[in-house]
Amino acid sequence: VQLQASGGGLVQPGDSLRLSCAVSGRIYSSHVMGWFRQAPGKEREFVAAHRWADPRTYYADSVKGRFTISRDHAKNTLVLQMNSVKPEDTAVYYCARGYGRSLYQIRDYDPWGQGTQVTVSS
Repeated sequence: VQLQASGGGLVQPGDSLRLSCAVSGRIYSSHVMGWFRQAPGKEREFVAAHRWADPRTYYADSVKGRFTISRDHAKNTLVLQMNSVKPEDTAVYYCARGYGRSLYQIRDYDPWGQGTQVTVSS
C-alpha cells in the first residue's frame, strides 16, 4: 500500500481546506483509513478515521463538527474537508492505513503518507 497526501497550504482562520490522500494497493474491508496531525514540538495526534468498507467515521473532539472525512470510491482517495479552521489546526497532516483494532492509536497504523503542511494564520 502506498499513500500520497496533498492539498495543504496557507489559509486564514475561518477558511476551508480540502486534503486528499491517494491510495494505491489493496485495502481490506477490515481496515480503516485515518488522518493524523503533528504540530511543531508536539506529538502526532489522531484527527479522523473512516472504515474502508462502510460509512462509519470517527473524529477527535477538537475537530468534530468542523472536519469531515470521506472516501471517494471512484478515485480511491481519502478526503479530509476542513472547515472553520483555527490557528491551532496548524500542523503537518498525515494519512495512514489502520488495521481497525485501535482506531485512535498511532501504533495501529502502517503505512503512512509523506504528510502535507497546513498553516492557519492571519
